[in-house]
Amino acid sequence: MTDDRPVAAFDFDGTLTRRDTLVPFLASVARRSTLLRAAGPVAWDLVRRHRDAAKEQLLTRVLRGREPAEIVAAGRAYGDHLVGRSIVRGARERLAWHQREGHRVVIVSASLDVYLQEVARLLGIDDVICTELEVDEAGRYTGRMLGGNCRGVEKARRLRAHLGADTSVLWAYGNGSGDDAMLALAAHPVRVRRGRLREPAA
Repeated sequence: MTDDRPVAAFDFDGTLTRRDTLVPFLASVARRSTLLRAAGPVAWDLVRRHRDAAKEQLLTRVLRGREPAEIVAAGRAYGDHLVGRSIVRGARERLAWHQREGHRVVIVSASLDVYLQEVARLLGIDDVICTELEVDEAGRYTGRMLGGNCRGVEKARRLRAHLGADTSVLWAYGNGSGDDAMLALAAHPVRVRRGRLREPAA
Protein backbone atom coordinates (compact mmCIF):
# COMPACT_ATOMS: atom_id res chain seq x y z
CA MET A 1 0.00 0.00 0.00
CA THR A 2 1.39 3.41 -0.99
CA ASP A 3 -1.16 5.54 0.88
CA ASP A 4 0.65 6.65 4.05
CA ARG A 5 -2.19 8.62 5.63
CA PRO A 6 -3.18 7.72 9.19
CA VAL A 7 -5.90 5.07 9.23
CA ALA A 8 -8.95 4.81 11.49
CA ALA A 9 -10.39 1.29 11.67
CA PHE A 10 -13.90 1.02 13.13
CA ASP A 11 -15.69 -2.13 14.20
CA PHE A 12 -19.37 -1.87 13.28
CA ASP A 13 -21.79 -3.71 15.60
CA GLY A 14 -21.63 -2.20 19.08
CA THR A 15 -19.10 0.43 17.99
CA LEU A 16 -20.66 2.46 15.20
CA THR A 17 -24.05 1.02 16.19
CA ARG A 18 -25.39 0.10 19.63
CA ARG A 19 -26.32 -3.49 18.83
CA ASP A 20 -26.05 -6.43 16.48
CA THR A 21 -27.18 -5.80 12.91
CA LEU A 22 -27.00 -9.26 11.33
CA VAL A 23 -30.13 -10.87 12.77
CA PRO A 24 -32.34 -7.83 12.00
CA PHE A 25 -31.03 -7.90 8.44
CA LEU A 26 -31.84 -11.60 8.07
CA ALA A 27 -35.29 -10.85 9.48
CA SER A 28 -35.76 -8.31 6.70
CA VAL A 29 -35.14 -10.90 3.97
CA ALA A 30 -36.77 -14.00 5.47
CA ARG A 31 -40.11 -14.82 6.96
CA ARG A 32 -40.20 -14.68 10.74
CA SER A 33 -41.02 -18.38 10.93
CA THR A 34 -38.06 -19.20 8.67
CA LEU A 35 -35.67 -17.16 10.78
CA LEU A 36 -36.93 -18.67 14.03
CA ARG A 37 -36.51 -22.18 12.69
CA ALA A 38 -33.03 -21.33 11.43
CA ALA A 39 -31.85 -19.60 14.61
CA GLY A 40 -33.28 -22.02 17.13
CA PRO A 41 -30.74 -24.87 16.74
CA VAL A 42 -27.73 -22.50 16.77
CA ALA A 43 -28.82 -19.81 19.23
CA TRP A 44 -26.70 -20.98 22.14
CA ASP A 45 -23.57 -21.33 20.02
CA LEU A 46 -24.11 -17.85 18.56
CA VAL A 47 -24.08 -16.40 22.06
CA ARG A 48 -21.51 -18.55 23.83
CA ARG A 49 -19.42 -20.95 21.77
CA HIS A 50 -18.49 -21.93 18.24
CA ARG A 51 -19.71 -18.60 16.93
CA ASP A 52 -18.20 -18.90 13.47
CA ALA A 53 -19.71 -22.31 12.76
CA ALA A 54 -23.07 -21.28 14.22
CA LYS A 55 -23.13 -18.11 12.15
CA GLU A 56 -22.43 -20.04 8.97
CA GLN A 57 -25.19 -22.51 9.80
CA LEU A 58 -27.62 -19.63 10.31
CA LEU A 59 -26.60 -17.94 7.06
CA THR A 60 -26.91 -21.23 5.21
CA ARG A 61 -30.39 -21.92 6.56
CA VAL A 62 -31.62 -18.44 5.62
CA LEU A 63 -29.71 -17.51 2.45
CA ARG A 64 -28.81 -20.72 0.64
CA GLY A 65 -30.19 -20.69 -2.90
CA ARG A 66 -31.09 -17.00 -2.82
CA GLU A 67 -30.29 -14.70 -5.73
CA PRO A 68 -27.53 -12.17 -4.97
CA ALA A 69 -29.42 -9.37 -6.74
CA GLU A 70 -32.31 -9.75 -4.31
CA ILE A 71 -30.13 -9.83 -1.19
CA VAL A 72 -27.86 -7.00 -2.35
CA ALA A 73 -30.91 -4.80 -2.99
CA ALA A 74 -32.20 -5.63 0.49
CA GLY A 75 -28.74 -4.86 1.87
CA ARG A 76 -28.72 -1.43 0.28
CA ALA A 77 -32.09 -0.59 1.80
CA TYR A 78 -30.97 -1.91 5.18
CA GLY A 79 -27.70 0.04 5.01
CA ASP A 80 -29.66 3.21 4.34
CA HIS A 81 -31.87 2.43 7.35
CA LEU A 82 -28.83 1.90 9.59
CA VAL A 83 -27.20 5.17 8.60
CA GLY A 84 -30.44 7.05 9.19
CA ARG A 85 -31.31 5.52 12.56
CA SER A 86 -28.62 3.37 14.15
CA ILE A 87 -25.22 5.07 14.04
CA VAL A 88 -24.12 6.16 17.52
CA ARG A 89 -23.69 9.92 17.76
CA GLY A 90 -20.31 9.89 19.51
CA ALA A 91 -18.81 7.36 17.11
CA ARG A 92 -20.20 9.24 14.14
CA GLU A 93 -18.62 12.45 15.40
CA ARG A 94 -15.26 10.72 15.82
CA LEU A 95 -15.53 9.25 12.34
CA ALA A 96 -16.22 12.72 10.95
CA TRP A 97 -13.19 14.08 12.85
CA HIS A 98 -10.93 11.52 11.21
CA GLN A 99 -12.34 12.46 7.82
CA ARG A 100 -11.75 16.18 8.45
CA GLU A 101 -8.17 15.36 9.45
CA GLY A 102 -7.67 13.63 6.12
CA HIS A 103 -7.34 10.14 7.62
CA ARG A 104 -8.40 7.05 5.73
CA VAL A 105 -11.39 5.40 7.41
CA VAL A 106 -12.03 1.66 7.25
CA ILE A 107 -14.86 -0.49 8.62
CA VAL A 108 -13.52 -3.83 9.90
CA SER A 109 -16.45 -6.04 10.83
CA ALA A 110 -17.90 -9.53 11.03
CA SER A 111 -21.11 -8.10 9.55
CA LEU A 112 -22.01 -8.67 5.91
CA ASP A 113 -20.73 -6.85 2.85
CA VAL A 114 -24.22 -6.65 1.33
CA TYR A 115 -25.19 -3.84 3.69
CA LEU A 116 -21.83 -2.52 4.95
CA GLN A 117 -20.89 -1.40 1.45
CA GLU A 118 -23.94 0.85 1.39
CA VAL A 119 -23.19 2.15 4.89
CA ALA A 120 -19.65 2.99 3.77
CA ARG A 121 -20.90 4.76 0.65
CA LEU A 122 -23.37 6.90 2.57
CA LEU A 123 -20.87 7.82 5.31
CA GLY A 124 -17.98 8.49 2.92
CA ILE A 125 -15.88 5.64 4.35
CA ASP A 126 -12.91 4.63 2.22
CA ASP A 127 -12.76 0.85 2.62
CA VAL A 128 -14.68 -2.10 4.05
CA ILE A 129 -13.07 -5.28 5.41
CA CYS A 130 -15.83 -7.67 6.40
CA THR A 131 -17.53 -11.02 6.07
CA GLU A 132 -18.50 -11.81 2.49
CA LEU A 133 -20.96 -14.37 1.18
CA GLU A 134 -20.00 -17.19 -1.17
CA VAL A 135 -21.77 -17.59 -4.50
CA ASP A 136 -21.92 -21.02 -6.18
CA GLU A 137 -21.43 -21.90 -9.86
CA ALA A 138 -25.14 -21.35 -10.49
CA GLY A 139 -24.84 -17.76 -9.24
CA ARG A 140 -26.71 -18.29 -5.97
CA TYR A 141 -25.66 -17.87 -2.37
CA THR A 142 -24.45 -20.96 -0.55
CA GLY A 143 -24.70 -19.38 2.90
CA ARG A 144 -21.01 -20.03 3.48
CA MET A 145 -18.66 -17.20 4.42
CA LEU A 146 -16.07 -16.55 1.74
CA GLY A 147 -12.70 -16.68 3.49
CA GLY A 148 -14.31 -17.19 6.88
CA ASN A 149 -15.80 -14.89 9.51
CA CYS A 150 -14.07 -11.51 9.86
CA ARG A 151 -13.83 -11.65 13.65
CA GLY A 152 -11.11 -11.85 16.31
CA VAL A 153 -7.64 -12.63 14.99
CA GLU A 154 -9.05 -12.74 11.45
CA LYS A 155 -9.93 -9.04 11.76
CA ALA A 156 -6.35 -8.26 12.72
CA ARG A 157 -4.93 -10.46 9.97
CA ARG A 158 -7.02 -8.86 7.24
CA LEU A 159 -6.40 -5.34 8.51
CA ARG A 160 -2.64 -5.92 8.68
CA ALA A 161 -2.69 -7.30 5.13
CA HIS A 162 -4.65 -4.25 4.03
CA LEU A 163 -2.28 -1.79 5.72
CA GLY A 164 1.05 -3.49 5.16
CA ALA A 165 3.67 -3.55 7.90
CA ASP A 166 3.20 -0.05 9.31
CA THR A 167 0.59 0.20 12.06
CA SER A 168 2.19 3.22 13.76
CA VAL A 169 -0.45 5.49 12.21
CA LEU A 170 -3.40 3.24 13.06
CA TRP A 171 -6.35 4.21 15.21
CA ALA A 172 -8.71 1.33 16.04
CA TYR A 173 -12.15 1.36 17.64
CA GLY A 174 -13.90 -1.70 19.06
CA ASN A 175 -16.29 -2.78 21.77
CA GLY A 176 -15.88 -6.51 22.38
CA SER A 177 -13.52 -9.44 22.67
CA GLY A 178 -13.78 -9.96 18.92
CA ASP A 179 -11.96 -6.64 18.51
CA ASP A 180 -9.09 -7.29 20.94
CA ALA A 181 -6.61 -8.46 18.30
CA MET A 182 -7.36 -5.45 16.10
CA LEU A 183 -7.01 -3.04 19.01
CA ALA A 184 -3.67 -4.64 19.92
CA LEU A 185 -2.35 -3.68 16.47
CA ALA A 186 -3.11 0.00 16.87
CA ALA A 187 -0.93 2.83 18.07
CA HIS A 188 -4.16 4.47 19.20
CA PRO A 189 -6.64 1.80 20.46
CA VAL A 190 -10.02 3.10 21.64
CA ARG A 191 -12.44 0.88 23.52
CA VAL A 192 -16.15 1.67 23.10
CA ARG A 193 -18.54 0.99 25.98
CA ARG A 194 -22.27 1.63 25.65
CA GLY A 195 -21.68 4.07 22.85
CA ARG A 196 -18.95 5.97 24.71
CA LEU A 197 -15.36 6.15 23.52
CA ARG A 198 -12.82 5.28 26.20
CA GLU A 199 -9.26 6.02 25.23
CA PRO A 200 -6.32 4.64 27.23
CA ALA A 201 -4.73 6.92 29.78
CA ALA A 202 -1.69 8.79 28.50
